[in-house]
Amino acid sequence: MENKSQTKERQKLSIPPAAIVIVLALAVGLGCFYYLNRAASQPPAPPPPLTGDARTYVRNGFLPISHVEMQAHESYLKQSIVEITGNVGNTGNRVIASAVIYCVFYDPNQQVVLRERVAIVKGRLAPGETKPFRLAFDSVPESWNQVLPQIVIAAIDFS
Repeated sequence: MENKSQTKERQKLSIPPAAIVIVLALAVGLGCFYYLNRAASQPPAPPPPLTGDARTYVRNGFLPISHVEMQAHESYLKQSIVEITGNVGNTGNRVIASAVIYCVFYDPNQQVVLRERVAIVKGRLAPGETKPFRLAFDSVPESWNQVLPQIVIAAIDFS
């Protein structure tokens, strides 16, 4: 009789395998959700600064930006669009694979209201070559001072 009562107690206390699997799956799912949610809330890493070669190339004036003009117009959706056009040249002796700039927009108090990183050279820019560029911005705040933004070279990749 003791064996039957012990067996009944074991059956009453045993946890079904399906329940264990469900609890483990929930624990793993919650752990993954927490990890991914935490990783998504981290700010992105800042882009790398100019390399030494690129800094020297810019300092020597081998990547001139010229004929820069700015226009503002309204889109069909009644949204203000700021368009910057100009030319970028390569007066050095190296082939440029890509070049990226920062356009920095200020308010009347000279506080930065927008800092946008955009590519002006996509593809190949050979020595002695000049290419036009066109940049469109649709998210410039209304507090912007309506002056041509500061253009700063952010990165150059050589071929």
